[in-house]
Amino acid sequence: MAEGLRFELLGPLRALGPGGEVALGPPRQRAVLAVLLLQEGRPLTYAALVDAVWGDRPPAQVRNLVQKYVSGLRRALVDAVGGEAPELRWTGSGYLLGGVVIADLAERRALLARAVAARDAGQGARAVELVVRAEALWRGEFAEGLAGPVLAAERQRWAEKRLMVLEARLEGELELRRYHECVHELVRQVAEHPMRERLVGLLMLAFYRSGQSAAALRTFEDARLRIAEEMGSDPGPALRVLHQRMLRQDPALLPESVLAS
Repeated sequence: MAEGLRFELLGPLRALGPGGEVALGPPRQRAVLAVLLLQEGRPLTYAALVDAVWGDRPPAQVRNLVQKYVSGLRRALVDAVGGEAPELRWTGSGYLLGGVVIADLAERRALLARAVAARDAGQGARAVELVVRAEALWRGEFAEGLAGPVLAAERQRWAEKRLMVLEARLEGELELRRYHECVHELVRQVAEHPMRERLVGLLMLAFYRSGQSAAALRTFEDARLRIAEEMGSDPGPALRVLHQRMLRQDPALLPESVLAS
């Protein structure tokens, strides 16, 4: 592995060396680096690299641009760490960036694995803490500001994964009976993602368990109207079932501590 260089993609691409952030050149050159980083040490053919960065309408001089950007990246990495720079070369079958790890992705993966283990061991608070630490690694959108079909698709995929982790964390917070704290964050998240039914359901639960059953039912009705207007359909079965359980005041929706009070 390349010593002294830290690569990050959970936000704008950056490489951090002993002297601080490494100047990685113009946006297309940075996009080339991001695409090569995502190969995780596997060679990428010239054609695949062009498709990834420029799509199906590359400029006429694209071959020269690829060579220029690869040379520029190699020079920037060598300037940052000298002989310990990661290997960036043509293998005969493709361009290969070897000896590197996308540090923030690796750290996120490790934290989430530990969170799952903590949850399975019944350590809910510890699991939430680890997920919060994983979320804190995000500095913006995935590979923010870089163009290209592959990076656009990855950005969308990671946005979905990020939301799924957020939902799991908020579900864990509710299990820890942090209802009032969750209400504020969930109101903001539902406003930002109004068609996200799992977030709507979590907000309904947060309201309901904090003694605001009318707000919980109003949240469902607002979502029902949005979905009807946008999709011409009803909410999904999970949200409808939760609504019905609230209407009949299902005692199983409330934790024992609330029932005892």
